[in-house]
Amino acid sequence: MVDALLKLVHVAAVVVWIGGMVFAHFFLRPALGVLEPPQRTALMSAVLGRFFAAVMVASLAVWASGLWMIGRAAKQVVQSGGSFAMPGYWWAMALLGTVMVAIFLHIRFAPYRRLRAAVGAGQTAAAAAALAQVRQWVGVNLAIGIAILVVTLLRWPV
Repeated sequence: MVDALLKLVHVAAVVVWIGGMVFAHFFLRPALGVLEPPQRTALMSAVLGRFFAAVMVASLAVWASGLWMIGRAAKQVVQSGGSFAMPGYWWAMALLGTVMVAIFLHIRFAPYRRLRAAVGAGQTAAAAAALAQVRQWVGVNLAIGIAILVVTLLRWPV
């Protein structure tokens, strides 16, 4: 039961994070062309603020549940007299997931902070530049997230 709950938390948090990036990148951002730049940057600042709060929780949930699942698997193997060796795709998932968290923290505390400040000061050009940086980094994180899904579902490398 604990294993199933950990997997549920892990997968639900991944869905929130990757699904939110897909929505923002491919659906919300292109639709914003109907708004004037000051409205566009203000709306994105507000949406991203809410999304990044959810990603903060989701990224911690993914990381904590992943470590917990690894620890439980290792404990079970060792208790049964075996020697635990983490599969390659677990390593890939853990390392790339940690990179994603680092990139997210950069996005949240650098370009997003600049976006919020520029929107608050009415500096549309600076807000647009910061928003472009957010978009680029979110694109990188989305690509890494999809790579993690592929690696995990194909169980490669073993």
